[in-house]
Amino acid sequence: MSEAERSAGVYRPGGASPGRAMNALAVLAIAFLAFLAGSYVMYQKLYPAEALRRAFMGGHALYNQLTGYNDPFRTAFWNPARTEERGVLRYDRARAQPGLTLYSSGHDHKAFLIDMKGRVAHEWSLPFSRVWDESAAVKSPRADPFIYIEKAHVFPNGDLLALYTAIGDTPWGYGLVKMDRNSNVIWKYLGHAHHDFDVAADGSIYVLTHEILDAALPGYPDLATPRIDDFVVKLSPGGQEQEKIWLSGAFAKSPFGRRLHFVPWHVHASNGDYLHANSVQVLKAAVPGIPQSRPGQVLVSLREVSTVALADMESGEIPWAMSGSWLRQHAARFLDNGHLILFDNEGNPGGHGVSRVLELDPKTQQVAWSYAGRDGEPLESVTRSSQSRLANGNTLIVESEAGRIIEVTRKGDIVWEFVNPVRDPRGERVPIVFWVERLARDKSFTPAFRRQLDRSLRSRK
Repeated sequence: MSEAERSAGVYRPGGASPGRAMNALAVLAIAFLAFLAGSYVMYQKLYPAEALRRAFMGGHALYNQLTGYNDPFRTAFWNPARTEERGVLRYDRARAQPGLTLYSSGHDHKAFLIDMKGRVAHEWSLPFSRVWDESAAVKSPRADPFIYIEKAHVFPNGDLLALYTAIGDTPWGYGLVKMDRNSNVIWKYLGHAHHDFDVAADGSIYVLTHEILDAALPGYPDLATPRIDDFVVKLSPGGQEQEKIWLSGAFAKSPFGRRLHFVPWHVHASNGDYLHANSVQVLKAAVPGIPQSRPGQVLVSLREVSTVALADMESGEIPWAMSGSWLRQHAARFLDNGHLILFDNEGNPGGHGVSRVLELDPKTQQVAWSYAGRDGEPLESVTRSSQSRLANGNTLIVESEAGRIIEVTRKGDIVWEFVNPVRDPRGERVPIVFWVERLARDKSFTPAFRRQLDRSLRSRK
């Protein structure tokens, strides 16, 4: 632009317009002042802080769905594959616990029963779109590619209990479905069931559920509403709701509630999921060293406060809780010897990986056994994951983010290793495995279902 043009106020496209620049600066200044004002209102909890918080939570959830969860292969159900190998990579026949392994995968609404060589003996497949009806707590479910079976339990006759979960939804959990061996629905419970369930000896089912609540938690005004609160629901063997305990309220009024002050800041700022219960186990007997325990209570794992606790369904109270050297744990279980075993997701910094499996004496908190990987074989999954103690004393471990299952001895030797054989279209990402169970062929199933399994395996030789 020439000096004469500038003097005459001539504007050419591509050049700077002083008027437009000043307008842009004014808009930015107003936006910055609005941000400061909103931050002050939120910090001081002045009107309309609650409305702003709700709008932020809703906008945050919507933004995540629109941007972070629109490609099923880029969600948290899939992770970069750590190896090109697939299926069973190691099998020490002499030291591994024989049986069939039940697992589910983050890529589909399926559960698989495989033998020790990785051959599929049976498969259940039931898309959630065939399960959903208008009674469901989730009124607008995600498309099927974003939903998978998070946990399953197989009955002796081949019936399967399956817990459905979708990525990107709040609250978490789509429901619990019982299907027959041919994947036909027997019954369904379509509350916000999530993460875990346990089947008691009498066939009753204890499952974790979510609800969004505005009810105050006395003594904890910093736990702003709306909250995602946790419940434990007891279902009949036929799927009817029988009992329910408000886990968040029970924990807050217990002597252990002060641990809620240690909820991470990002939980306050985002979704209000202050406990994040992620496992449940029904006690068959009192636990040695815990005089407050008794049969029928449930052990729950509370991730955000790195605590495990006993909840009493009858009294609605939390009689016992414990924190320890672990961080953001999953799959807390009492073993038959009274010890506590759990997957410590982030409590092993500086090790072979940040994760480990811990077995502790709850009375003394002394570590009785642990596994944290080895040189060249790290154990690392900061989300999900689980473990179970096998009949021969080995431990079956799920490293969810790697899509990997390993069986390790007391000395830490890997005697069986399985990597999810599924990959994304580019072959770069592997779906998660959240949970797994090893079952004895001769003791776990009816003769009729065993014959069906044997026929299936013979056809795959």
